[in-house]
Amino acid sequence: MKSSDLKKGFTTGSCAAAASKAAAYMFLSGRRITKIGIMTPSGEEYSPEIEEIQMCEDHVSCAVKKQSGDDPDITDGILVFAKVCFAHEGPNKRAVYIDGGEGIGKVTRPGLDQPVGNAAINYVPRKMIEEEVMDVMDLFGYPGGLSVEISVPEGAELARKTFNPRLGIEGGISIIGTTGIVEPMSTKALLDTIRVELKQQKALGSTVAVVSPGNYGLGFMKDHYGYDLDRAVKCSNFIGEAVDMAADTGFSQMLLCGHIGKLIKLSGGIMNTHSREADCRMELMASAAINCGASSETAKEILGCVSTEEAAAIYIREGIREKCFSYISEKISYYLNNRSAGRIDVQHIMYSNEYGLLAQSEKADEFIKEAKGCAR
Repeated sequence: MKSSDLKKGFTTGSCAAAASKAAAYMFLSGRRITKIGIMTPSGEEYSPEIEEIQMCEDHVSCAVKKQSGDDPDITDGILVFAKVCFAHEGPNKRAVYIDGGEGIGKVTRPGLDQPVGNAAINYVPRKMIEEEVMDVMDLFGYPGGLSVEISVPEGAELARKTFNPRLGIEGGISIIGTTGIVEPMSTKALLDTIRVELKQQKALGSTVAVVSPGNYGLGFMKDHYGYDLDRAVKCSNFIGEAVDMAADTGFSQMLLCGHIGKLIKLSGGIMNTHSREADCRMELMASAAINCGASSETAKEILGCVSTEEAAAIYIREGIREKCFSYISEKISYYLNNRSAGRIDVQHIMYSNEYGLLAQSEKADEFIKEAKGCAR
């Protein structure tokens, strides 16, 4: 199936804006409606069913069900509620006051879309909610202010499965989206998260962007360097993009910490390490072995390995471990700094589960010490 054949979904921001518009309409008109239409920032219309309607004298509450299309995530199928009432700030001030209720996270650390203390309802969804509610106020000639509270009853539980706790968003999920549309099979959400984490580290005073594909090697980094790898920005397979983003964020130094299984690909200039992009781990390890004096039989044996740990064992058996991993490390440094194009100094640490430290670049120790100092 082509990506063009996949069904798009709508963001939590679109759901919140639609629920808010419907609640405002019912509150000001006194009439019950079961469908509403809004225009997303992408220019596509969204017309969801309105559910869980409660019409009271002093407020109206309703919900829209999140539908993620053919790229379902953990928020697929949740109900996003909006509660609308008269603003406590005074009926004569024309404004829309937006806050988060149950299941909406609170921002507790700087560097995010919203300031510390605000509900984690991002700028674009806030703008969407304000514009849709203002349109309803114009429709009925209402001159005062309305308060809108967004809630997701399942939010606190769902948030534990997201990046929110790492980012300093506590107690619930975020209301997000820049286009209002969920693009199926997109990596945009992950790339956005990497960018947000880097910006946050910068805002917290870090001078070295410590980046890792994941928490593989958590114990090794604690034991060998006294560094908690869980604090590193997780870039998954997007190492090249992480270098670009760290430079764009204003870092002058970056330290990449990773397992040989990922980092070996960098020695061949491969900056996206997902297996569907390229999987030449054994070819690169065999090439390094040949370059460092191994026989063709040894190279063939390495080509038959199923894991980099197995290939590393052959290096050790043949007495070429230090020479090979030094050669691989030099290649990694070359390609990382070629990617950075002088905008940022990128160092690296490469390890394995079985054999610990395999290689590190010249200033890696200096960078990890500085990163630890900034974290205190």
